[in-house]
Amino acid sequence: MSVPSSPVHRFASDNNAGVHPAVMDALAACNHGHATAYGDDPWTATAERDFDELFDRDVATLMVWNGTGANVLALGTLLSPAGAVVCTDCAHINVDETGAPERLLGSKLIDVPAHEGKLTPEQVLALRHNLGVVHHVQPSVLSITQSTEWGTLYSPSEISALCDAAHELGMRVHLDGARIANATAALGGTREALRSFTIDAGVDIVSFGGTKNGMMYGEAVVFLDPDLARTAGYTRKQFTQLPSKVRYISAQFSALLADDLWIANARHANEMARRLHALVADHRAFTVGAPPAVNSLFPAFSPDVPADSIESLRDWSFFYDWDAHHRQVRWMTAWDTTAQDLETFRSGLDHFLG
Repeated sequence: MSVPSSPVHRFASDNNAGVHPAVMDALAACNHGHATAYGDDPWTATAERDFDELFDRDVATLMVWNGTGANVLALGTLLSPAGAVVCTDCAHINVDETGAPERLLGSKLIDVPAHEGKLTPEQVLALRHNLGVVHHVQPSVLSITQSTEWGTLYSPSEISALCDAAHELGMRVHLDGARIANATAALGGTREALRSFTIDAGVDIVSFGGTKNGMMYGEAVVFLDPDLARTAGYTRKQFTQLPSKVRYISAQFSALLADDLWIANARHANEMARRLHALVADHRAFTVGAPPAVNSLFPAFSPDVPADSIESLRDWSFFYDWDAHHRQVRWMTAWDTTAQDLETFRSGLDHFLG
């Protein structure tokens, strides 16, 4: 049997997807003439108003280059002296940012074991014994991820309870929203749904993702309490996250937020993941668990599947390992995944895995 052609849009990561045409058009549209650098331009002013409208109140929004920079900037504005960041053991800031928060902020991450990527209020309150003890770092910021690294979701009430616990201990709450659009789409698909698990739940700062949802590059740090942003502009500059040509990030965000394209993109990615799950759930070579909440699947290959078969599949259509001990990998859909990509991938599974 001849090897089938690989999918046009593969399943390694939504971070690998291209740029949405509307975003590309926005980039071209802002690429005429000169504009004052460092954010003093009309596109950035418009994007800032767009975020105010998105959260239905005045917020402070700073554009940054990337997700790691967004997280470091957000955390850096919240940390107190000797302050520590509480997060899950699988959090992006703990696993996939090369120690950037610790190196740049000089602060400890308290990584708490989490079930399916989620923390509980009890785990936060259990850190109370550190408070006021000069020999211990002081829990200062709670950082949660929505949707989580395991493709799970906090409900609005769960985030509200976490915020209550953190605030009870004098902590602030940061939400890593690299895939906040996918969470919003899954939890109702409206701006009200977004507000229900962010500003209405008590979150203080959001790292608002754009790159994984159709942008070329760029993220936003949204201070839901604008008072927290008083010195953030200086911090952004010190952390090398102040682009000179901010208009190119701002214009992209305005394109995504217009007519809620950001939600439509995420809704499509989520739906493609559900359809992929339905298409491959009966395959003998792996188990995929329950249908996905957002746009990621975590199949675990059966012990009898040869390792070289898995590698041949990966060479044909690249994907990442997730938990090597359990032979678990991650397949992820994106805003540009098509039904044909799903069908082609299934044909590849049959070809390489039998």
